[in-house]
Amino acid sequence: MNYRHAFHAGNFADCMKHALLVWLLRMLTRKPTPIRVLDVHAGIGAYDLSGPEAVRTGEWHEGIARLLALNSGPLVDYLDVVRAAGAPRCYPGSPAIARALLRPIDTLVLNELHPEDHATLKRAFKGVAVHQRDAYECARALTPFPERRGLLLLDPPFEQGDEFARLAEGMATVWQRARGHVQAAWYPIKNMAPVIQFHQALRDAGLRDVVAAELWLREPTDATRLNGCGLVVVNPPWGFEAEGGAILAALSERLSDGEAGAGWRMHRVADE
Repeated sequence: MNYRHAFHAGNFADCMKHALLVWLLRMLTRKPTPIRVLDVHAGIGAYDLSGPEAVRTGEWHEGIARLLALNSGPLVDYLDVVRAAGAPRCYPGSPAIARALLRPIDTLVLNELHPEDHATLKRAFKGVAVHQRDAYECARALTPFPERRGLLLLDPPFEQGDEFARLAEGMATVWQRARGHVQAAWYPIKNMAPVIQFHQALRDAGLRDVVAAELWLREPTDATRLNGCGLVVVNPPWGFEAEGGAILAALSERLSDGEAGAGWRMHRVADE
C-alpha cells in the first residue's frame, strides 16, 4: 500500500516489461476474435516524468531516455507507442499501453488497491471497469474471461517478503481456472535464489508452457539492489522466445553500462 510507481516510471524495468507487453498485445490482437486484458496492479495508468516523484529519483534517465532516439530495430514498435503517449514528458503505464493497442472489439479491465492511485486511475480511464481490490482476489474472481482469450498482467510491488510465493500461488489459481489464458508476471532480480524458488513453485503447481524473459544490468548477487528483472509468461504466443530475445538483446545493449554480469536470457521454466 506504500508503493508508488511514479518514482520509478520509465526506468529500465518498465522498458523491459512494456517492450515485451507491446509484443504480446500485437500477437494476441492478430486473430479476429476479441480478447480481454486484465491488469490487476494497474497503478495510475500514465506518469508525468517532470513531476516531483520522477524528478526526485531520475530513474527514467537510465531507462526510456536512453531509447527514445532509436528509429530502427526490435524496440521501434514499443517506442512508437511510448512516443505517441507523450514521452519524454509523459510515460505510459501498462493500462495506457493496452488502451492504445486494443481494438474496439476488445475489453480492458483494471484494478488498483491504493486508494489515491485508484481514484486517479478511475478519472483517467472513464468507460473502463476499474476495480479496487486485492490483486490476487481480483484475478481469481474475474477469470476465466468471457471471451476465452486474453492476457492477465501481474506486476506486484514486492513490498512483502512473501510476494514471490503469493505470486506463484495466484498464477497457479488462475491456471486451474483458465488454462488457456496468457499470464505475464513481472518480478525483480536482486539475487537469483528467490527467482529459482519462484520458478520451481510454478513447476510444482503444475503449470505448463512457461517461459521467463530476464534482463540484468549487473551480476545479480547483491540482494540489496535491483540488479535486473524478469517477466514470466504462461502460454506465450508463438515466436515469443525468438522475438522476445531480440528485444532483450537490444535493451541490454542500450541500457547496460558494461558492468560485469550484465546480460539477458530467455529460457523455459516449464515445457508445454
